Amino acid sequence: MKRDTSMSRGAAVLLEKKRVSARQGWAGEKAWFFENPVRCIAVLAMGLLMSLAGCQAGGGKILKGLPCSEIEGQINFSDRIGTLNRLADAFAEQCYDLVIVHGEKARSEFRHKTFSFLKETTNVFIPEGSFIDYVLESYERGYLSLLLAASYAHVQKPEEAKVELRQLDHELFTPLYNYGEDPVNLLLSAVLWERVGEVNEARVDWLRLRDLGVMWKGQQDAVRLFAGRQVSRIDEGQELSEPWHVYGIRRFPDLTWDLQFFGSTNGYFSVKASGEFLPACQSDTGVRLSTQSWFEKVAIRHNHGYHPLLNVQAWVRLPIGLTYSLVPLAAGAGVMVGGCVLDAAVKGKGALCQLSVIGGMALMRTAPDVLEGALQPDLRHWEHVPAAFVVTRASTPESEPCLPKLETAVQRLW
Repeated sequence: MKRDTSMSRGAAVLLEKKRVSARQGWAGEKAWFFENPVRCIAVLAMGLLMSLAGCQAGGGKILKGLPCSEIEGQINFSDRIGTLNRLADAFAEQCYDLVIVHGEKARSEFRHKTFSFLKETTNVFIPEGSFIDYVLESYERGYLSLLLAASYAHVQKPEEAKVELRQLDHELFTPLYNYGEDPVNLLLSAVLWERVGEVNEARVDWLRLRDLGVMWKGQQDAVRLFAGRQVSRIDEGQELSEPWHVYGIRRFPDLTWDLQFFGSTNGYFSVKASGEFLPACQSDTGVRLSTQSWFEKVAIRHNHGYHPLLNVQAWVRLPIGLTYSLVPLAAGAGVMVGGCVLDAAVKGKGALCQLSVIGGMALMRTAPDVLEGALQPDLRHWEHVPAAFVVTRASTPESEPCLPKLETAVQRLW
């Protein structure tokens, strides 16, 4: 028992000696650190550089289960993407009056492109879209019109819903900065026309959906066949046994990009979605259509035939971005050489030189990030939209074959 006690005391004495030695070493190192201001400044500069290099913009916040007043409090029209996301959240939470009030204003203010020579010129030298207001794509204008029409239908205002559905056609065909017809909006429009009792108007959209060969590119035959069946049903005078129900599946995927100098028709960008889109599906009661056409609209944004100005700006930005990326390389080399020369001049015994090499290498490693930041395309889009829609006459989701059985992110929209 005494032997164990003596061993414990010996270990305690040894541990205390190590602690004293460590405190003395730290005190000496701290004193040397502050007696060498060059090293102090270099470390602070390195910390600032690394913190700036690590700054990234956050994505849109998803609001779930909030009352309408709180969602409305989050709406800020200076943040256009955020406003669109809040409108989608409001519709999902059945805040239809909120969608009606702010949706019409958003469509009006975000609809037109205002060209500014100063902004367009500055846009070449800074990350794309930094000072440029976001302008709604044609599919986004169409979907916003659909949310307004569905909101009016939910609050028992069918005539106002019809006005919004006619506005949808205007948005798709008006030759604005962003333009083009879209199969997803046609599908949802046909369903809403039938809901407000305008079967003949619905037939027009079903027919357009069936014959929209340019957008399909030989794919989505299941949806075209389903649309053709609805045209035949209306022509034969058959009435719906159950009203149409619309479900949204998952969330529109995040977008990534890479440089692709050969074989690309969209400038030098290769834009990809982070997840796979669900394939088209048809059944006796319903049809499923993904929003891949919406992704493709964003992916071709830098196509010369779609946006010549963005295409030219991207090519002008390429040599400027390469020049920007050379700056941290030159600065890093200068820090390394200058630090080692200064260390030799003040006889710093290599400590300052070693620190300069570390700092210079850290600077040089930021060159790819600088290049990426300078060349990054403007891929802003309405984020809180479904990745696919299912339109069905089935009374329950379980009885619709085109609704994924194991999919948790399924929400009934109307």
